[in-house]
Formats: sequence, C-alpha cells, structure tokens
Amino acid sequence: MNTPETSRFVRLRAELVLEIDDVGAVTKAALRQIAADTGMPADERTHAENAVTEDTAEAIAYLVDPFDLIGEVPGVELAQASWSTERVDYDPDSPEWDLDEDDDGESDGEVRLG
Repeated sequence: MNTPETSRFVRLRAELVLEIDDVGAVTKAALRQIAADTGMPADERTHAENAVTEDTAEAIAYLVDPFDLIGEVPGVELAQASWSTERVDYDPDSPEWDLDEDDDGESDGEVRLG
C-alpha cells in the first residue's frame, strides 16, 4: 500500500446529525469551554459567547473538535481540519438522508443510532 504512487494522506469525511434534547445544557457547556480558553481575546470571547447563546448549532461547533477524533489514533497526525454546523430538517426515512448514496467504493463506517 505504501508504494511511491500512494499518498500518505487520507481524507476522512464524517457527517453527523445530532438531536438536541437540552439546549440549555449545550449552551452552558459551550460557554464553559469559551471561558476556559484563557488565550482568547476579550472581543473574540464576547462574540463567541453571543454566538453560542443565540444559536445551538454554533454551540455545538465550539464543543466538537476534529482533533479529538484522531488524538489517540497511533501513527496519525492531523494535517488539516475544518468543520461547520447548521440547523437541518431531519427525516431519517427520507432518501435525502441516505448516507450511502455517494458510496464510490471508499471505506465506510456508517453507524445509525436510534
């Protein structure tokens, strides 16, 4: 697998749909995380606190960190990461939410809960 033509880089794509049962708990956790970031400038902190208070999706973005996903994986170093959150209308029975629809032979690790 490690021939000269094979890249050492792997793109991992993950899509999660989260059901928020307690908006207050999510917001409080995000606010705690922001407060714990001692290196954050005051104006950025104020902006972050307002964002997570007004939008639960923003709070989730502060709480979920891609670095945590691979932190304990041996032999792997995170080269680049980006993530975003958005509110969505979710219907698990809709074909729109079929996570296998763009399967192109890549390794999948789909787990559907509930």
